Parts: sequence; C-alpha cells; structure tokens
Amino acid sequence: MPDLLDAAREVDAFCRQQSWRHCIIGGMALLRWGEQRMTKDVDLTLLTGFGEEEKYIAVLLANFEPMVANAMDFGLRNRVLPLKTKSGFKADIALGGLPFEEQAVNRATDYAYAEGVSLRVCSAEDLVVMKAFAGRPQDWIDVEGILIRQRGRLDWRYIYANLQPLADLKEAPELVTQLRALESKWQQSSAG
Repeated sequence: MPDLLDAAREVDAFCRQQSWRHCIIGGMALLRWGEQRMTKDVDLTLLTGFGEEEKYIAVLLANFEPMVANAMDFGLRNRVLPLKTKSGFKADIALGGLPFEEQAVNRATDYAYAEGVSLRVCSAEDLVVMKAFAGRPQDWIDVEGILIRQRGRLDWRYIYANLQPLADLKEAPELVTQLRALESKWQQSSAG
C-alpha cells in the first residue's frame, strides 16, 4: 500500500497547497473507519461549489494527467475528474457542491496513516452516508465493515438526517431501508 499512500499524500498535499477545502473518501477512508480491503485508487471530495468548477479543473489538469479524453467537459458533466498521480495511480476527484458535501469536508479530520503521512479524511458517519447513497453491492459490504469496526460509536441521527434527503433526491427510499436493516442487524448482534 505504500505507493497508493504516496499517491493519496500527493493529491492531499496538492489540495492543501492550493488552500482548497477537501477530504479523502472511498477506500482510503475505509482504511481508517471500516474493514480493510484492497483499493486501487484515491477518492477525494474537492469543494468547488456550483459555477466555479472550471477554475479548479483547469488547475488540476495543469498539474495531473487526465485519465479521460476531453477531461474538462467530462469533469463538468459528471462532477468527477479522473486523474493520474505522478506515481501512476488513479485519483477520482469529486467536485463537491451539495450542502452535505460541504458539511462532510467541514467535519473531516487529519489522520496519520503512517509516519509522516497525515491525510484529511471524512468522518465515519459521512462515509456511511456516501457509501449508502452510492448503493452498489461493494458499498454495502463497506458499510457493514464500518458498522462492525465502529460498533456503538456512530451518530445514527446524523447519518439518517443526511442520507434521507439524498435518497429522496435520487428517488431511492430503499437506501434508507437497507441501512436501517443493517443497523438493526448489528445492534441485535451487539446485544446478544
């Protein structure tokens, strides 16, 4: 993992040098809060707001190699900019603008992954919300890993207060239902 850690440090340090508000999400955040699994890329939320994305993308493209053709258009259209770090790893930069994304960045804290490697990482609760919102099979496995490792330490009121409006926006109420089922499963196993 040292090479991926170097890639994460590279992207995190670049954002800090720019004084950009950001946080590590995805697999690298899972290493802090959940059950470890192999991850091959760095995921980061960069708070750009709405209307300023082009400025951020231009700076990123001047310093990192794009992994897609027409990267500016792709980033603006999809609100994600896939880049390659100097060490050759993929970094997916999510262009954050929603109130939840701003809140997640504001709540992020520094975490030392290794000596000399401290990254700004989203909270466990925000990671649960992001994973549940994505709703892919691997995301639900990741959520379960977070519930196992953070047993009894998650702020469920915060999680549901933030997941519900996102699920409503996506017209996917089953995301909240599935998370409640997982929460109940792990609360019962803790009590037993």
